[in-house]
Amino acid sequence: MQENATGLPLADTGRAHRSALLGAAMLCVLSMLFVQFGAALSSPTMETYGTFSTTWLRLCWAAAVLALLVRPRLHRFSLARWLAAGSLGLAMAVMTTCFFAAIQRIPLGLAIAIEFLGPLLVASLGIRSWRALIWPLLALTGVLLLARNEEGWIGEPLGVLLAFGSAAGWAAYILMMKKVGRLFQGFEGLSVSLLAAALIATPLGLWQSGGHPPLLQIASCAGLALFVPLLPYGLEMVALRRMPASSFGILMSAEPAVGALAGYVVLAQPMIPMQFVGTALVVSASLGVLVLP
Repeated sequence: MQENATGLPLADTGRAHRSALLGAAMLCVLSMLFVQFGAALSSPTMETYGTFSTTWLRLCWAAAVLALLVRPRLHRFSLARWLAAGSLGLAMAVMTTCFFAAIQRIPLGLAIAIEFLGPLLVASLGIRSWRALIWPLLALTGVLLLARNEEGWIGEPLGVLLAFGSAAGWAAYILMMKKVGRLFQGFEGLSVSLLAAALIATPLGLWQSGGHPPLLQIASCAGLALFVPLLPYGLEMVALRRMPASSFGILMSAEPAVGALAGYVVLAQPMIPMQFVGTALVVSASLGVLVLP
């Protein structure tokens, strides 16, 4: 029986790798559910108090809770760690702020479909064989179907532009989350990155709230922060430690489908048969990267 460099049989190594990949995939699925249903549930709060102030407060809550739990040793971090955590924080702030501003202007499923172009770019850059191209191409086809309804392409220009900004932030987020996961132990890097994201979002948050956010908004954002960003970011950091960034990017193609489902269930945003087909295609792409990577 052939063995690898560690002395384990190749068959056992393959099973272990697949098991780790499936475990990481389950974490990604949980993350997607938290993000999309959290986004749908937060829509009333954002409509009442504003997108920027609500996003800022939820980042502040997430940063504060994780800092209390993790207690990062800030005085021991090197310049390289500070730069990596700060870059991830910037990506988080851009991705989160643009995304929540976009879903106030365009349907949730469309916003996620456009935002997914970021992970799709990361996934495409990691492809090493022509055969593996089928998965990002299949996912992209599904995304295009999700972005249309009976009247054609949907969404107002500003909302679409914000969704593209979120896509750029998501691509940077995947790459930097992978790097921060290597440089830091546990969740210290994520804690510092969330603190940076909250600071970066502060000017817009204070501007929209007038410097005095209502107590009811502060309280409601405490619960919303658990759905996005605290739990999803933690789950994704663990997942990215167990799988390549390219596989993560393709797997996250299921997010437009989850977003469309959340919009349909929570916000009563209609879906036509073509969009259900698009949902099936992106789910198939996500399963394909697990079964035939």
